[in-house]
Amino acid sequence: MRSLLPLILFAASVGFALGIVLPLVHVDRLYFFSDEPSLIGMIAALWRGGDWPLASVVALFSVVFPAMKLGLLHNAAYGQAGGSASFPGWFRALSNWSMLDVILVALVIFAAKTSGLATAFTKPGLWFFAASVVLTATASAVIKRKPQDSEQAVH
Repeated sequence: MRSLLPLILFAASVGFALGIVLPLVHVDRLYFFSDEPSLIGMIAALWRGGDWPLASVVALFSVVFPAMKLGLLHNAAYGQAGGSASFPGWFRALSNWSMLDVILVALVIFAAKTSGLATAFTKPGLWFFAASVVLTATASAVIKRKPQDSEQAVH
């Protein structure tokens, strides 16, 4: 599995980048209005609308923390000669919030569909973001495994 790490990290990084710029959801309201916001677009709209505290929280947990996590994983995989994984204590806390965005978008879609006033459908950005979360978690698990564990599994 360790030999797949470069591919997993690359796919997680590309999925993350596409997940924040591509539309997450398509929302039709009252049959006349529709919108396809991306994560970056949602954050910008919140900021412009005066909801800068909410925009900051969403940006922090949706963009900054996942980017930091990917950076730490790349550093752990390639930055050290031995490839030993030494993560800061707050890294595990970041991992617990990884799916927050995906869950929130799913709740918005559910609320829109059950209200009768709007319809909502997932778009590629949500799937890329979700794939990035899963791939990042996989890369984290591979890096955290000790090299001896994989050698023992072969024998």
